[in-house]
Amino acid sequence: MLRWLAPVALLLLAVLLTLPVVALGLSWLEFDAAGRDVLSQMAQTVLPGYVLTSVALCVSVALGVAVVGMGTASAVTLFDFPGRRVFEWALLLPLAMPAYVVAYAYTDFLQFSGPLQVGLRESFGWEGRVFPEIRNTPGAVWVFTFTLYPYVYLLARTALSERAAQLMEAARLLGAPLARRIREVALPLARPAVAAGVALALMETLADFGVASYFGIQTFTAGIYKAWLAMDNRLAAAQLATMLLATVALLMWLEHRAQRRMRFATLRAGRGSSAEAMPVRLRGKQAALALLVCALPVLFGFVLPVLFMLRPLIDGWDELPWGAFVQWSRNSVWLAALSALLATLLALALAFAVRTRPGWPTRTAVQLTSLGYAVPGAVIVVGLLLPVGWVQAAWPASTVGYLITATALGIVWAYLVRFTAVALQSVQAGYARMPASLDDSARMLGTTGAGLAWRVHAPLLKRATLAAALLVFVDVMKELPATLVLRPFNSDTLAVVTYQLARDERLGEAALPALALVLVGLVPVILLSRTLRSR
Repeated sequence: MLRWLAPVALLLLAVLLTLPVVALGLSWLEFDAAGRDVLSQMAQTVLPGYVLTSVALCVSVALGVAVVGMGTASAVTLFDFPGRRVFEWALLLPLAMPAYVVAYAYTDFLQFSGPLQVGLRESFGWEGRVFPEIRNTPGAVWVFTFTLYPYVYLLARTALSERAAQLMEAARLLGAPLARRIREVALPLARPAVAAGVALALMETLADFGVASYFGIQTFTAGIYKAWLAMDNRLAAAQLATMLLATVALLMWLEHRAQRRMRFATLRAGRGSSAEAMPVRLRGKQAALALLVCALPVLFGFVLPVLFMLRPLIDGWDELPWGAFVQWSRNSVWLAALSALLATLLALALAFAVRTRPGWPTRTAVQLTSLGYAVPGAVIVVGLLLPVGWVQAAWPASTVGYLITATALGIVWAYLVRFTAVALQSVQAGYARMPASLDDSARMLGTTGAGLAWRVHAPLLKRATLAAALLVFVDVMKELPATLVLRPFNSDTLAVVTYQLARDERLGEAALPALALVLVGLVPVILLSRTLRSR
């Protein structure tokens, strides 16, 4: 009985963490004549706009992140030029910028009443709008491209540095010129990494709510919130959420397929290929071009947005709401710390179960839990609130609605659904570096169960556990869609306040919480850059 108790408990935990997806599937059981009418009305009115806008946005962002990510990865890996070592880590800085913060920064600086257009009109006597409106689909493509390209850059750089070394050298010895070596060796080897990075960037694009809402773009995520909160139509919200979830599942399949091809390339390349190929030394115009290729993404994705947010922050320094800022920070840190602690504990339990009892129940539990990070926040909100509505309809005296929507239970539950997979990935990476012979030796010496986890695994997993908690903490701090709906009363967080102030065109006041989120996001970026630079 005890042997099966732990796997069953893990399966129940996995079901609890995948409840939003299960609830969306069950919502289609209500699909009757009224449901067909709702779907038909959406197909005739808003659905074509959601589909066309989302497809156009995804295609444009995919092209943008692929070109920028692959170009920068090729530059710092295959060539040597002044500043190359700096750009190796600086190109990761846009990862610290939430996309909605970048959108607010560019809007504040480039809008009709912004300092740039006002200065140009005063200097040259121009009238009217100088630059086109940024709050549209092309503006969103710009924001997403320069905040999400690090996904492609990171994977492509790893692929080129670890797998292209020996083959590029062999092609050079066979007389192939540099252009041909890049075209026929480096790019094909990096293609699976680019595909995986593009899939990750598109999942973030589809899950976004802040940029789409602020720019007035009719994407699936914005439509879900409009259907649920504005039209009070949970069936329409569930149908839109199901369509979005199906799209994300397709992107997940493409990303996993690309990851399998990357693993195959790693095995075929051999262990000796990890040595970095000697980069080609560039001089003159070629060095300047490589420098420009690497500098522009960092400039557009990090430096300029930070400078744009610092200007209103400095101008209104004496009027900043410091007391409210302390309260927002306290709420954000409390929710993030609690979620990080619980997610890390769940990840440790799941990873330990897979390590010690690698049967189908534990593997199934881990696979179900790993799906959470790919589920957009809007889908999680609908998936959690649907069962609440069912329970309230069947049992009006129940307090489930109060517990989910008026306390921290609902928002922490949503965070665990979304970010336990992040902690689990980090902990499993730590276990992968731990030889199985250590477990065998401990068992021979009489240490099993909790003693094995505490005395053998815990000391060796300190760094992985700390990294898992840190990643979840930062992700929770920046999470907007789920927090916006499920946060307790009078518990505004930095992300929610930044969105609300920017929506009310109070961009100067939004600068303080926005820059606080950027500072928090810099911590894992710094740790990641140090890891990449270490041997």
